[in-house]
Amino acid sequence: MGYQSLAACVADLEKHGHLIRIKEEVDPYLEMAAIHLRVYEKKGPALFFENIKGSKFPAVSNLFGTLERSKFMFRDSLPKVEQLVQLRSDPVKALRNPLKLPGIGFTALTALPLKQSFKSVFSKTAISALPQIVNWPMDGGPFVTMPQVYTEDIDKPGILNANLGMYRIQLAGNDYELNKEIGLHYQIHRGIGVHQSKANAKGQPLKVSIFVGGPPSHPLAAVMPLPEGLSEMTFAGALGNRRFRYFYDEEGFCISADADFVITGTVYPQENKPEGPFGDHLGYYSLTHPFPLMKVHNVYHRKDAIWSFTVVGRPPQEDTSFGALIHEIAGSALPKEIHGLKEVNAVDAAGVHPLLFAIGSERYTPYLNERRPQEILTIANHILGKNQLSLAKYLFIAAREDDEHLDTHNLSGFMQHVLSRMDFKTDLHFHTHTTIDTLDYSGDGLNSGSKVVFAAAGPQKRILTSELPEGFLLSGPFSDFKMAIPGVLAIKGRAYIDQAHAEQEMLALDYCLKGQDLAGLALIVLCDDHEFTAANIDNLVWVTFTRSNPASDIHGVGSFITNKHWGCTGPVIIDARKKPHHAPELIKDENVERNIERLGLKGASLYGML
Repeated sequence: MGYQSLAACVADLEKHGHLIRIKEEVDPYLEMAAIHLRVYEKKGPALFFENIKGSKFPAVSNLFGTLERSKFMFRDSLPKVEQLVQLRSDPVKALRNPLKLPGIGFTALTALPLKQSFKSVFSKTAISALPQIVNWPMDGGPFVTMPQVYTEDIDKPGILNANLGMYRIQLAGNDYELNKEIGLHYQIHRGIGVHQSKANAKGQPLKVSIFVGGPPSHPLAAVMPLPEGLSEMTFAGALGNRRFRYFYDEEGFCISADADFVITGTVYPQENKPEGPFGDHLGYYSLTHPFPLMKVHNVYHRKDAIWSFTVVGRPPQEDTSFGALIHEIAGSALPKEIHGLKEVNAVDAAGVHPLLFAIGSERYTPYLNERRPQEILTIANHILGKNQLSLAKYLFIAAREDDEHLDTHNLSGFMQHVLSRMDFKTDLHFHTHTTIDTLDYSGDGLNSGSKVVFAAAGPQKRILTSELPEGFLLSGPFSDFKMAIPGVLAIKGRAYIDQAHAEQEMLALDYCLKGQDLAGLALIVLCDDHEFTAANIDNLVWVTFTRSNPASDIHGVGSFITNKHWGCTGPVIIDARKKPHHAPELIKDENVERNIERLGLKGASLYGML
């Protein structure tokens, strides 16, 4: 729909039964997030908070809580935008089928941003007047969790060369001077980083505009992995059936004319302050680190403005639904950019960035009788060098020729396919001393860790067992274990102390496994709670791949190094215990959970939903 504002979207969703108003006063400290999480878990509606303690502004969350609701909001424009994205990644398609793409030229033209003269549609307020929403008990303060952060290239100013991204903003807490300073957190590969680097080189401050609210196409554009040359503002216009309207204020800051709130400010070279902690999408806190300090110039708001927010945490969450919608729109674009790639899935249950599943073609040396990973290793290198995929630690990649029906979204089935076909002596390939996600603390420093590729091509090399053979027995600290999925065994270990102790424990485990029938086992996960880890596939991938750094935590039965290549006779062992340097996991506040039950009582706004 061509919503002119967030308020128009809210009204449309309410009219069609996709939104519920919460009339009772709610506390932005933990309560709003707890309510959101409960409703999201039940695939409930969008939530409109009318009465927020300490703020005159209402707020909305869970807009994108289900794929069905997301597609409903863009029901008139989604097919055309899908064609537009595909056209950018495959322009030959337009030449081959010009009659099958009617209106694309018109869509692209009308999507161009529209500059307007300054209009006094905004009033001014202060950071402290905004809803001070805190999601998790250990968070360092209130954060903006659904922002659109706008910056321009100092060498090529103007909206068509600008970047619009979704980077979290800390509004208060820590050492920030209230109403004058806020924290800006972004990851090293983001477009804003390029803009800041250029401004730093010239010794000039970077102008930043933070938009909150506006038509729902705007926040989606801020997280969309767009093809080169297609700007976020153009995409927002195409998806929203309404050109991105903007103007510049008296200080030269770009203002989204349709946003509900705009915070403007400057980031000066080498000016940082501690930001965080923040409960993040891996299911743990990202800790306190120095990040760019933004000095606030103005805080604008529209009349009847609505604050937009979300809650992040261990998946699935609302950003999971974001990802599903992005896949609907652009899922076919990446395989066109990487030759031989059929599909890739950033596994949501593992926190997205730690784990990738991919399928590629394996067509090299077809004249050889024994097939092995070759072309898919080339594809793997492409994947690990691509945008946000470069943050991954684990990549499982399989050859499509071995199973044309293989599906990367069938987590258990895909893992079993790869593990049953791998040669553990040759098919693990490590990248050490490299970058990983800023939010991932399993490595040996901020942004620092390792990667590994599990590659599989050719016939099955082992039949994975779903039950341990009769007589299988481990002793001492390894006596508690449980099969998670066929071929994967979860073993409870002692509490992790340090790497030196871990190496000794691996030797002890290797000794225990000697003489056992290991033919049907491919992977052993050493963990703190074997029952939890083996309970379901989501728990298995979350524990295994968020709590391990490949180079330091992968071991194996019969391990060896030949010509600097690590391998083992098998099975592979991953030490996925919590380590002292890991960030704490997210745990809900029990008192808050009890307090929000009042909204589920008969006659209350969320009766029957909590």
